[in-house]
Amino acid sequence: MNLKFKIASFCLITATFSAQVKDTLAEKMMVYQLPNGGWGKHMSNKKEVDYKKKIDPKLLKIIKAGDNNLATIDNNATSREINGLINAYSTTKNPAYLKSAEKGIEYLLSMQYENGGFPQYFPNSAIYRKQVTYNDNAMINVLTILYNISEGKEGFDAVSSQLKEKSKVALQKGIACVLKTQVLQNGKLSIWADQYNEVTLVPEKARAFEPMSLATGESVNIVKFLMLQPVTLEIEKSIRSAVQWFKESKIDGYTYNVSRESEKAIRTLSKKEGSAVWARFYDIPTNKPVFGDRDGSVKFNYEEVSEERRMGYSWYNEAGTKLIENEFPKWLKRNKLTQ
Repeated sequence: MNLKFKIASFCLITATFSAQVKDTLAEKMMVYQLPNGGWGKHMSNKKEVDYKKKIDPKLLKIIKAGDNNLATIDNNATSREINGLINAYSTTKNPAYLKSAEKGIEYLLSMQYENGGFPQYFPNSAIYRKQVTYNDNAMINVLTILYNISEGKEGFDAVSSQLKEKSKVALQKGIACVLKTQVLQNGKLSIWADQYNEVTLVPEKARAFEPMSLATGESVNIVKFLMLQPVTLEIEKSIRSAVQWFKESKIDGYTYNVSRESEKAIRTLSKKEGSAVWARFYDIPTNKPVFGDRDGSVKFNYEEVSEERRMGYSWYNEAGTKLIENEFPKWLKRNKLTQ
């Protein structure tokens, strides 16, 4: 047997072995994948998807009873699975994982609106599910995947050339939507709302306790995503304006802590010298911290929010600190821009 034949045989055996290597988590993700390529955050019995659970015949029946209406990008669903499958493919070279991930990417591309936005659910368009959604980083998670595909990063270089070209187009449409939805406050660019009307791109309310407002945590991640992009005049203006808003809107001398007492979350806003927080939501006309309650009421005083909602929702965060003190200066330096 000559050397070339030995090498060819070894490569064939290695490729065959690699194709059969399995990743336990990826295998479960493929089971949960819906017919349209997306994933749900809940199953047909309304319980959350939990990849730690063993899939027995009873659970499998529940999983397979799910339909396309469960497919969503909320709570990291679909983006989590696509990233997980690409990572598993990078490790194992099992083609089934790449195929499943590509089907998921096709789903993401199919749900994008012509204006570049992404709804929280698709095809389910009930209540607020059809809104263009930044809440819980839904749309930014998708755009980050499209960015990684376009740039061939994080293992996404394995994706087909056809999907890469489609993703490049979708990414640019998405960036245009992000720039278009940055809220003007008294003629001045501020940050972003949680969700928008899918046609007019005007900010809207979602759940009863999520009023129409500016959303700080999500906006930090939007700015960080824009910092990955090539600098244009519009992107530079967008980033600078958002960072300025964070500087002007911080609440100095406070910290927000979340602890646990048994199964119950205890959330407290307390004074702390040298620290700063931002409210989760800010009223668009007045730029005052705003809070929603289960009954749909809107309050401007945190203490007036029912205890159930005060303890059951994070109303403050400190995300803006790192953006202002660390990420923004690094972005300026990287792009040779002045303060």
